[in-house]
Amino acid sequence: MTASTLWHNPRCSKSRETLALLQQRGVAPTVVEYLKAPPSVAELDRVLKLLGRAPRELMRTGEDEYAGVPADAGRAELIAYMVAHPKLIERPVFIHGKKAAVGRPPEAVLAIL
Repeated sequence: MTASTLWHNPRCSKSRETLALLQQRGVAPTVVEYLKAPPSVAELDRVLKLLGRAPRELMRTGEDEYAGVPADAGRAELIAYMVAHPKLIERPVFIHGKKAAVGRPPEAVLAIL
């Protein structure tokens, strides 16, 4: 069985819908409340690579913390900033084996099962 993890925010409707959708499909991911237990720099870098996204493409630009992101920040600086301010990480992120998907819309995670 392939290991699965969901970076989850229980206050987010899309995150709750994604978790419910996975459970309906018989998938029981390890649920990580990433606001309480942010990913490490190495883990976030790995997941960004699995997603095929640059750090800014996984950032929630509407959050207040985004104002502190330097316009000229490089990849390593952006990842470190996201780890320090996990509220900036788009949610939910579903990691399944060597694939990852953002649950926006929630059904997007089904493509990697």
